[in-house]
Amino acid sequence: MGEQDWLTKDFYKVLGVDKGADKKTITKAYRKLARAYHPDQNPGDAAAEAKFKEIGEAYAILSNDEDRKRYDAIRAMGGGGARFAAGSSGGFEDLFGAFNARATGYGGGGARFQTGGADLDDLLSGLFGGGGAQGSGAQFGAGAFGAHGGQGRGPQSRPQPTKGGNRKANLAISFRQAIEGATLSIKVAGKTIKVRIPAGIKDGQKIRLAGHGKPGAHGGPAGDLEVSVAVKPHPVFSREGDDVVVTVPVSFAEAALGAKADVPMLDGSTRSVRIPAGSDADTAIRLKGKGCALKKGPGDLLVRIRIDVPTDLTREQKRAVEGLAEALGPVSRESWLEAAKE
Repeated sequence: MGEQDWLTKDFYKVLGVDKGADKKTITKAYRKLARAYHPDQNPGDAAAEAKFKEIGEAYAILSNDEDRKRYDAIRAMGGGGARFAAGSSGGFEDLFGAFNARATGYGGGGARFQTGGADLDDLLSGLFGGGGAQGSGAQFGAGAFGAHGGQGRGPQSRPQPTKGGNRKANLAISFRQAIEGATLSIKVAGKTIKVRIPAGIKDGQKIRLAGHGKPGAHGGPAGDLEVSVAVKPHPVFSREGDDVVVTVPVSFAEAALGAKADVPMLDGSTRSVRIPAGSDADTAIRLKGKGCALKKGPGDLLVRIRIDVPTDLTREQKRAVEGLAEALGPVSRESWLEAAKE
């Protein structure tokens, strides 16, 4: 973007700040808008992408003291009562033509530009760091309008702001932190960054933190930080979708006759749960709303049965089991074997 375009672009309005805003206010406004219009937050939204580029362009100029000074001067000359002497068309290109005529001594018939009654030579000497005009050898600050060796070359194009690259990091969290959510700290490139873990996050999911990646170029925004989350296994609880699963060990007698068992809850408490008579390994008791705490609503806690089979029976216990086996008889497997042939 050339400096000619600055007349039509109100960078202060783009960032939503006053013309007297300090750097801290400008940076704060930029970061807020950059997060809102970031392409990652608005996939496929061309308008948001254009707005994001416009925000970066405004920040690149207003965050640089020299660029901001030139921008304010050009805006003041173009929109604050600036006028040309007789014979000028009054367009912005004539403004730069007058600059070149004064710098080189050619063209323009010695045209002079005035703003509010002040000689342009005096104005430029104060704004751009160059000496006052000396006849046809007017000197401009290097980098003001591309002047070089006493000959004006017109406006120079500036490098466009470029977003920095992304960084990646890994973060291991506990099962309970994944279910309930947490705020943890992670150190990346020598900097400690707080990471908010949303409740219900799953193993392998990623969290993107805007603005915590590699620095941008030419005033562009920093890249993002992509955090891959690994959930550590829990010795008692596991997860199925939005539900939490806990497996309760029971004896054969409890499963056959029914019983009550204390079941651990995620909050550290216990709850007495009735084990139905005739339960087996496929039995699941669902406790509503006791699973993952999600925005859309909590999941459930599934209580599953695991029948513990004793492996070291005493003589009396063995005789009792044998008596029970004789009383119950063998399990019929005929239908099961026939189903296997289908």
